[in-house]
Amino acid sequence: MKLKLYLALIVVAFACKKADVKHMFISSESVNLRFSESTTWNSNNGERTVLVNQENYMLYIMADSHVGGTKNLNTFLQLAKDSNANAVVMLGDLTTGWKADYTTFENTLNTYNNLNIFTTVGNHDLYFDGWPEFFARFGASCYTFTIETPKEKDLYICLDSGSGTFGKEQLDWLKSLLKNKRENYRNCIVLTHLNFFRFRKTASTNPLVKEVHTMIELFTKHNVNMVITGHDHKNNEDIFGNTFYLNVEALSDDQKDSGYLILNHNGNQLSYTFKKI
Repeated sequence: MKLKLYLALIVVAFACKKADVKHMFISSESVNLRFSESTTWNSNNGERTVLVNQENYMLYIMADSHVGGTKNLNTFLQLAKDSNANAVVMLGDLTTGWKADYTTFENTLNTYNNLNIFTTVGNHDLYFDGWPEFFARFGASCYTFTIETPKEKDLYICLDSGSGTFGKEQLDWLKSLLKNKRENYRNCIVLTHLNFFRFRKTASTNPLVKEVHTMIELFTKHNVNMVITGHDHKNNEDIFGNTFYLNVEALSDDQKDSGYLILNHNGNQLSYTFKKI
């Protein structure tokens, strides 16, 4: 099995241009550098807030569209539009990393420009030196946004886990954010690509164990309500302390059972539903 995988990788490598092979499965920029560029982008573009004129609101959340294909992506976005979703969140592996696929992905999003769309970066988005393409089109990979109702406001934290590590600078930022600002919000939801727990046999990676321990302690201490991730292409639900850890199924056209997540906030009650395309 391993031999077949190695041979397949060699065939793919020879099929690519030499310049692409160099960054085939790694990013040329570290997570710390991406965090630095994201911090500058956030400073220049200001806080992102979605205003809702009622206490109830709804988010559509997807992961792993792996464009190329856009059939499921279009279906998902149309469902979000038809349901009057207040925001759409995309949890990484949006593309394969190729510039042409980024263009296809961006063009698809532009046909739904009335939606509030928030993106995070995944490992596949960084392949073939994909970070400059992501950054040029969508900006920061690490940021916050707020959903504000007439009475309350909720904090959403988007983290960059595309390289398999959150990095010291991003972790320090997260610690400071939770310590100094968490209490100003009713709910706090963390959104990122890599899933925290290994819930099935798979070759996919998880964050570094030490980082997972640190972040679980942070989330427990500061009452983070939910951590929502993708990457593993399967739905999963775990609870640690008072925090729900939700993993979203892949939206890719190649996924046998593709799906997404609807997050509802009704009054003071958070609820979620896994849906199939």
